[in-house]
Amino acid sequence: MKKSLLYFQSGGPTAVINTSLYGVIKEAKKHPEIDGIYGAIHGIEGVLNDHLIDLRAEDDETIELLQQTPGAALGSARYKLSKDIHHEDYQKIVATVKKHNIGYLLVNGGNDSMDTCNKLSILFKEIGYDCNVIGVPKTIDNDLFHTDHCLGFPSAAKYVVQSLQDIQVDNLSYAKGKVLIVEVMGRHAGWLTAAAALLPEELKPDHIYFPEEAFDLGEFGEIIAKSYKEKGKAFIVISEGVSVDFPNENVRVDSFGHKQLGGLAARLGDYVQATHDIAVRPIEFSLMQRAGTVHITPVDRDEAIRVSAHAVKAALSGQSGKMVTINRGVTKAGKYTSRCGLKATSKVANEEKMLPKEFRDDIHYGSGQLMRDYLEPLIAGDLKLKSVGGVTSYAKLKKVRIQ
Repeated sequence: MKKSLLYFQSGGPTAVINTSLYGVIKEAKKHPEIDGIYGAIHGIEGVLNDHLIDLRAEDDETIELLQQTPGAALGSARYKLSKDIHHEDYQKIVATVKKHNIGYLLVNGGNDSMDTCNKLSILFKEIGYDCNVIGVPKTIDNDLFHTDHCLGFPSAAKYVVQSLQDIQVDNLSYAKGKVLIVEVMGRHAGWLTAAAALLPEELKPDHIYFPEEAFDLGEFGEIIAKSYKEKGKAFIVISEGVSVDFPNENVRVDSFGHKQLGGLAARLGDYVQATHDIAVRPIEFSLMQRAGTVHITPVDRDEAIRVSAHAVKAALSGQSGKMVTINRGVTKAGKYTSRCGLKATSKVANEEKMLPKEFRDDIHYGSGQLMRDYLEPLIAGDLKLKSVGGVTSYAKLKKVRIQ
């Protein structure tokens, strides 16, 4: 009997999360054993609320434009399912899945999304319902275990290193420049911040701060003061997840209990200005790191399509409770290549792959070659995007609702 496929997006968007959606649609259409191809609006909340759309109803041009569309075209969510699979939320999920004859469920997200993927696979197995659940890895933090890198990270990293270069070249235009404190995304893992290691020697920051390392506020101020005194300028790159003890700070958390980040560069800038009387220009890359479609890399887009196609085929073959992995390789000519694999979501969920100490030490005390060797193949090349009036076009889904 034919069964339908359901896909949803979760967590923070990336520059290629909609390319994964494109890959799912294109691959699913190749298989006559798949009946409906559905998308859930706003992630797992769409499944809970039975808000599904018919992806077969979208025209070909719209589907093609998904490859250069920022944000989450289906809408995302940060909703944590209960550890108890007998919770009423799971009853709602089962009702939606059964109502629409869903036999294949794809979850596109990061650490917490793989937790959701794992819980759903356990749920369907316990109730004896035939629905295979596969995870598609996505996070610019690049902190998922058992995969060489995560979809979205290469494009975000390219944005970071290119923007850092542009900013520093601008700052060097003046005999006496500014103190720049640039804040890069990364909650607990410094992979994205480490992209700064790819800057040419003459443009490298005075210091790079990673969330994996202890932070000394007083020492931070002294490094800036020393650099400013010697050069008339300073350049600092810091991860948003670096733990800094500011007095009387109220910490806000999200539904997963994660501290809400952002604004660290501005707060550090205030500290430096107050303690050293030096003018600071804080810069927070914020959403542009993950929404900058002009920095989508060829590798990121190609792998987003291949990984998603692999997820569809894995679900059809009977696999469940697995995440698709990206395994790095090298051709006989010495060029980068990759292949897809599978890993149990129970081994991935709620774990974080930190930037290795040898990478951090090489960035601080060496040439940064380890990070360069790792990242350069992922950010090489550029893509030509479709545009109208000089502005890139994006997909506008009709979102035909399934009743």
